[in-house]
Amino acid sequence: MWISGIFFTQAMLTGAMQNFARKYTKPIDMIQFDFQFMKKGAVEKKSPKPSDGIYINGLFLEAAQWDNDKMELAESSPKVLFYDTPVIWLKPCEIKDLSKFSHYACPVYRTSERHGMLSTTGHSTNFVMFLKVPTSLDAGHWVKRGVAMITQLDD
Repeated sequence: MWISGIFFTQAMLTGAMQNFARKYTKPIDMIQFDFQFMKKGAVEKKSPKPSDGIYINGLFLEAAQWDNDKMELAESSPKVLFYDTPVIWLKPCEIKDLSKFSHYACPVYRTSERHGMLSTTGHSTNFVMFLKVPTSLDAGHWVKRGVAMITQLDD
């Protein structure tokens, strides 16, 4: 699913969790997303949908890049501001079943402004979610660089 094309992203994400909660009769407040970054070419447009959750694409990394060999965050190259991310599988699961790995809780924003206002629904008009991105470095390393994902570029 091209996440950049979704007008109200939080509703789509909530819907994916609700589908899981209903399918397995679990309380939705005990459900969170687990994240799996897919190898390049592993998921194509004609690939079958996952049994649970959704595949998303269309995100851009700012201040870092994705290393397809190591399957983790890497330093950005000089003079390159944004990088495409691979397809990401958002897998709903019970909180107790979340995978544990060294990660950076990367904020995802709609635009590069990185700020928004609270809407009448109680959601930010710009912030989408935190996404657990694998890394072998301390999360503070990426915080200092201001690493974030955005759904659309300014140009």
